[in-house]
Amino acid sequence: MGRDQARIWLALIRIFNGAGGLLAPKWLAKRVSPEPEPNPAAIYAFRLFGVRTVKIGTDLLSGDAAVREHAARAALGIHASDTATAAMLLLRGLVTKRAGIMLTAISALNTFLALKARPPE
Repeated sequence: MGRDQARIWLALIRIFNGAGGLLAPKWLAKRVSPEPEPNPAAIYAFRLFGVRTVKIGTDLLSGDAAVREHAARAALGIHASDTATAAMLLLRGLVTKRAGIMLTAISALNTFLALKARPPE
């Protein structure tokens, strides 16, 4: 997989997941919560995640090469942090086991794509 292909896949995954966070935060929060009703803070966090995620995704597809390069450079740290957070939530039992594995796997895939999409130094 080439750098541009990884960048485009990463952007598409981010836009899809971010749209979910914006359009269906309560539904997503219910899917990961071990409680019957999700915490309102989780719903708010999904909305924040959605905005950030869509913005990064659109920047990765920008017609401006400098914007794309900046987004690709920033992506690795963002996705590595997301992966660590998802794994921590899973290990601490703060999300369901199934959701924790899914979140960690998606974040790890994004980290891999971000590594592949990263521009040369």
